[in-house]
Amino acid sequence: MAKVTGIGGVFLRARNPARLAEWYRRTLGVPMSDGGAVTFHWDGSETTTLALFAQDTDYLGEPGQRAMLNFRVDDLVLLLERLRTNGVEVLPQTEESEFGRFGWCVDPEGNRIELWEPAPGM
Repeated sequence: MAKVTGIGGVFLRARNPARLAEWYRRTLGVPMSDGGAVTFHWDGSETTTLALFAQDTDYLGEPGQRAMLNFRVDDLVLLLERLRTNGVEVLPQTEESEFGRFGWCVDPEGNRIELWEPAPGM
């Protein structure tokens, strides 16, 4: 059965991503890149990315959505099909990259959720 297997990332909208990245570095010791991202490596091959996006990004969905969760999934195509069948709003686009396959759905509160099937070996 296609399902979520973990949290791949947390993405935050920021008025000033560089300033916020510096705050996370200085205040919490989070090793943010100058681009406003960090990937944490857990036991085994699991990773979780924290990334900051500009306030005006379309990537996170509606302008009022301050954050977006990225869930790892084991079978993106099957999960998107099941979500559609169950009446969940699934965005029509999908994306493939060296990192894997991505799709998006919207929860009942209107929050965009990113679903990520990692590339083999990730």
